[in-house]
Amino acid sequence: MAETPYTIYVPDHDAPKPGDTIDCTVIGSIHTPYKRMEDCPSRHNKNERLPGAIRLAPDYAPGIAGFKVGDRALVLYWLHLARRDMVQLPVREGVRDKPVGVFTLRTPPRPNPIAAAVVKILAVRDGELEVLGLDCLDGTPLLDIKNARFYEGSSSAGGLS
Repeated sequence: MAETPYTIYVPDHDAPKPGDTIDCTVIGSIHTPYKRMEDCPSRHNKNERLPGAIRLAPDYAPGIAGFKVGDRALVLYWLHLARRDMVQLPVREGVRDKPVGVFTLRTPPRPNPIAAAVVKILAVRDGELEVLGLDCLDGTPLLDIKNARFYEGSSSAGGLS
């Protein structure tokens, strides 16, 4: 039997157009001590970032093989409670004196409420990572995890690839 050659792309697929819907698969869940929005660390409060856990569904658990304690990972997650009908935030007394576009902020309301965080891996267990650096609610759906690599000469604060 002929073996299918290894490839990372599926040929002959048209790219989605603006307004099209695409599918994402939830690969696990994020567990944090933050039960309410006001508990989550943000630029609006001084809440400390506490350790949390990323738990992968069994089919995706082998995907964390190779992560080690001390590594950094880019975590992509779905802000399932966020509004999806906003592209601008309105004037808000004490916060902003004119409307501002959601794409210039890390605000949850946006057409696709995808969030990202670079986390430090504290422990690696079977199908689970204990991490530091998440700012989301307990039970947030996990979309993806990537090894966070930084460009040569950059600090962990910039130059992410």
